Amino acid sequence: MNRLIILGIAVLGVLYVLFSSIYVVNEREQAIVMRFGQITDVQTEPGLYFKVPTNIVDAVQIVEDRLLRYDIANMTLQVSGGKFYEVDAFLAYRIANPRLFRERALGELRVAEDRISTRFDAALRQVHGLREFNAALSEERPAMMREARDLIRSDMALLGIEIVDVRILRTDLTQQVSAQTFDRMKAERLAEAALLRARGKEAAQSLRAIADRQAVEIIAASRRDSEILRGEGEAERSLIFANAYTQDTGFFEFYRSMQSYRTALGGSGTTMVLSPDSEFFQFFGGGSGLSAGRAPAGVPSAGTSDNGGAASLPAEGLPTTAEQ
Repeated sequence: MNRLIILGIAVLGVLYVLFSSIYVVNEREQAIVMRFGQITDVQTEPGLYFKVPTNIVDAVQIVEDRLLRYDIANMTLQVSGGKFYEVDAFLAYRIANPRLFRERALGELRVAEDRISTRFDAALRQVHGLREFNAALSEERPAMMREARDLIRSDMALLGIEIVDVRILRTDLTQQVSAQTFDRMKAERLAEAALLRARGKEAAQSLRAIADRQAVEIIAASRRDSEILRGEGEAERSLIFANAYTQDTGFFEFYRSMQSYRTALGGSGTTMVLSPDSEFFQFFGGGSGLSAGRAPAGVPSAGTSDNGGAASLPAEGLPTTAEQ
């Protein structure tokens, strides 16, 4: 029994020595070998490696060999014009020098990321603070990301960390700035609309004035033409009357007197008080109203009638009041 116990203890001791002297590095890791706290070796290639047995003499620290990511979310930044952004960004990094990483960051990602956080925050503020409000939303954005990366690289290289890339995921206005920007854009649109509306009214008034002027010109031209035509018609009428009058003055006087009788003695109930020998009743006498003592052709003489009887009325027999 004692031999079996001793043998078992010996086997366990051999196994412990064997396994404590072996360590494995895979393709995503790097190994730092330290002897009594001092770095003696760094393994960056994957494989099976040996060290002094037990962790008392040689200790192995495994660190990442992959690309790692550090994020900053909802970071408020002030730009050159005094406006504020809310920014989401991240950077990709890897441990390029495990020896420096162990010496200056104790091989701890937490310690390294505390330094990354401080430098990343300062770099973003510096990059945005040198630019105007719309720079991060324009074609300057890639240049800003490269500039932020270059600002961090030198400091992080002292920790054995390589900054691979910096990306700005989101750049939004803060709620207050968004409201102010919206109000300003609204005011600009309203001013532009008012300007367009005023220009439209101006153009409408101009067109309306032109149309009114043209209407006045057309009406004036039409009235002028109508007056010219009316004058020409009146002239032609007067000429016709003059020619007719000169052809037979007696008939013309008789015709005009008949028209006067029809107008004055019509069915209007008008009462006229006239003298019997008035010139108005010149054709009611014994034919004295006709020139040369004769009636016009086709008109019976004032002294005869169609049946040969006397048709003349004595002057004293005419009424002094003609009432119809």
